[in-house]
Amino acid sequence: MAKDYYATLGVRRDASQEEIKKAYRRLARELHPDVNPDPATQERFKEITAAYEVLSDPQKRQMHDMGGDPFGGAGGAGAGFGAGFPFSDIMDAFFGTASASRGPRSRARRGRNATIRVELDLAESGFGTTRELVVDTAILCEVCQGSGAAAGTHPDTCDMCHGRGEVSQVTRSFLGQVMTSRPCPQCGGFGSVIRHPCQECSGDGRVRTRRTIKVRIPAGVEDGTHIQLAGEGEVGPGGGPPGDLFLEIVERPHPTFERRGDDLHCTVSIPMTAAALGTSLTMETLDGAEQIDVRPGTQSGQVIPLYARGVQRLNESGRGDLLIHVNVETPLKLDPEQEELLRKLSQLRGEERPPGKFAPGQQGFFSRLKDAFNGR
Repeated sequence: MAKDYYATLGVRRDASQEEIKKAYRRLARELHPDVNPDPATQERFKEITAAYEVLSDPQKRQMHDMGGDPFGGAGGAGAGFGAGFPFSDIMDAFFGTASASRGPRSRARRGRNATIRVELDLAESGFGTTRELVVDTAILCEVCQGSGAAAGTHPDTCDMCHGRGEVSQVTRSFLGQVMTSRPCPQCGGFGSVIRHPCQECSGDGRVRTRRTIKVRIPAGVEDGTHIQLAGEGEVGPGGGPPGDLFLEIVERPHPTFERRGDDLHCTVSIPMTAAALGTSLTMETLDGAEQIDVRPGTQSGQVIPLYARGVQRLNESGRGDLLIHVNVETPLKLDPEQEELLRKLSQLRGEERPPGKFAPGQQGFFSRLKDAFNGR
């Protein structure tokens, strides 16, 4: 009595190829000899493999549906596995590696990405600029238009793989005969051979050249920012699509300002008399000269803000601030007249012997010395 391979796999007679494949993979994971070495289970594994070999082949499946013997009387589940043994489906069932689409691979491949460094001044990175960049790259060969073959010729079909791009080999294993495939060694898997390469590009389909491109640097970029220029990279082998060009921004140090995000910081030193009495300063900012008012009684470390005098925010409206840190300088040397004036001032203010003010957690030298002897 003929076997019912549909019942063996547990699928309907009108099941699709995808349903048949899923059913086989599920059963193969359960019944494979490496998982379940029981002799009865091994026999069952041979049965489902034979069923899948029949139902996955349209011609054998049609013969089975008509009541004939798909193996021509020579096989069946107990006769081992033929050249069509679904080894790749077993591997997929256990390792989840779906078989790649078969056939020759294309010579055209995507080009590589490229990165170039662009140095900018603070004003250029803060407000944006336009640059002309010279790029060494690969472009499409105009002689062969990317085919790699000399003018008037074309790639020939490989006589080893007959255009398939791969060759097959049948070996024996504990499961029977196993067919494996590998890229054709003669054509490299392309399915064709270029017997007369283009002299301009030596068969690569592209040539190296130097070109100039104009790029716009947006306002607000900073040191380390990467800007992607899609399709401005190298053309791929075989005339494949170009990669991308990335610009890496390098911001040069500024002699006055230190950038922190969108804000700018600088330090201005003024004499103690100017800090006490107040004064005005002229400072060169990124927007030109600005008048800075220093209020009377300004302390060292105080910050004077100039709002919206920083750099432009990247991809946003508005600007950061310019923060001026004040450093009050104490004179190191005094002439007799200056010293006399300061002594009179200290008398008027009652500061000949100032008591001193210590912030919480701070101590004088003798207090720290005493704590050291007491073991604190």
